[in-house]
Amino acid sequence: MEVLEAANYGLLSILPPLIAIVLALITKEVIMSLLTGILVGSLIYTNGNVIEMVVTSFEVMGEKMGENVYILIFLALLGALVAIVTRGGGSAAYGEMAASKIKTRRGATLATSALGGLIFIDDYFNCLTVGTVMKPLTDKHRISRAKLAYLIDATAAPICIIAPVSSWGASVATYIQDAGAGNGMTTFIKIIPYNLYAILTIVMVIIVCLSKVNFGPMARYEKNAIERGDLFSGNEIIVTEDKTEKKKGKVIDLVIPIVSLMVFTVLAMAYTGGGLTGENSFFASFGESNSSLSLVIGSFGALVLTFIQYSIRRILSFRQFVDEISEGIKSMVPAFTILILAWTISGICSTDYLNTGGYVGNLVKDASFPIFILPVMVFVIAGFLGFATGTSWGTMALLIPIGVAICSSETTRALLYPVLGSILAGAVYGDHISPISDTTILSSTGAGCNHMDHVSTQLVYASVVAACCICGYLLMGVMKSAVVPFIISLGLLIVAIIVLNKAATKKDPIDYSNVNN
Repeated sequence: MEVLEAANYGLLSILPPLIAIVLALITKEVIMSLLTGILVGSLIYTNGNVIEMVVTSFEVMGEKMGENVYILIFLALLGALVAIVTRGGGSAAYGEMAASKIKTRRGATLATSALGGLIFIDDYFNCLTVGTVMKPLTDKHRISRAKLAYLIDATAAPICIIAPVSSWGASVATYIQDAGAGNGMTTFIKIIPYNLYAILTIVMVIIVCLSKVNFGPMARYEKNAIERGDLFSGNEIIVTEDKTEKKKGKVIDLVIPIVSLMVFTVLAMAYTGGGLTGENSFFASFGESNSSLSLVIGSFGALVLTFIQYSIRRILSFRQFVDEISEGIKSMVPAFTILILAWTISGICSTDYLNTGGYVGNLVKDASFPIFILPVMVFVIAGFLGFATGTSWGTMALLIPIGVAICSSETTRALLYPVLGSILAGAVYGDHISPISDTTILSSTGAGCNHMDHVSTQLVYASVVAACCICGYLLMGVMKSAVVPFIISLGLLIVAIIVLNKAATKKDPIDYSNVNN
């Protein structure tokens, strides 16, 4: 069937992701919302042909599953590893040890955030590992799963996007270099201070951990957890029967699998990037690595080492080990489903189909505006594009070349770093508030939190930070520097947190007598 060129869909190209997102926020049912958006997008692409709509939908789904098959394998292997460690008693032993050392909610949240900051190699790895390790501790201190999901998500992409030695840093450096903005990694490091959203989000996390700050929908989830011990506020996900071998399990039975997962993944990234074969230096290999394949290799290596460890210590029999592999893969089915649908709607919006990003990018390129508003305008558009497509990487890949091109003239050259920083910041913000974002999905999966509960609670926290960033980027456009705009944005963030928390406390105060703060 003959269809129109992608560039001709114009405003209609934005419709599918908007429908999916609005339906998800209204109905709290993400799977049917995503499926509806996919079908609408395919219907637009096929000019109203219903049969071709169905064919196109599943063609795109198959394409995206093929492109992301390593991520699906990684999730399956990680689910198996988590189930095995849980059955072996490693998670329970760690929880008991951590509970004996960390006596307060403040300590539990700080430990969770610190672990998130340490695992900066890859955001997928971060989201699932931190949740697995910290759930026993945060549950004991009555920290809601929505708060845990926020802490995981807020220390995943924001940390990765300012860490040069990470899958994110390596990819962004490649985008920058390909766009002609000098040495990719050098430029990436220079724009870190201009990434206001990432830095202020980390500040926000620290404030949330150190204080009793709870506002927006998060306040209700925390109130229910603290006062009633209800970690899910009535939206509990399906939890399998606890088959933990508590008497046999020790902390080392969690530490070795998790540490080996990290070590094997780093080595695999170096190997796939040529760092262990002499093609590239160890540092440069991260920019050339196949991060998704590396995650598969790393998780498989950790699984093999865990099998050897558990066999020597006689923690699990061979049959129990195999059974837990099946159970772990089953536990990842909800994540598989949402991720595949999110990838599919992203594919429908890609350049090969509706070209949503191209349409928005052309609006930026063709617009006429005062030069000083360029950073804030790019931040808003990057945020919208990340929100609509659910991919910060795709947003950065699209807008970085446009940003470099816009800042190539004599009058705009001084704004190159603020513009690039605002692209990265907006992309992460859009990713944070999008229910179809893969990292948002994996954060809720890692925390064992209802996905839409995580989206609705994080939306307010992330948007408060974004509002402060808008003020900062307006100032950046005028000053062409990062220091003063950051200080003013930080001051605005602190004031906003105090005001919002005071209003929430006045409206519905939380009784902390049941917990040790």
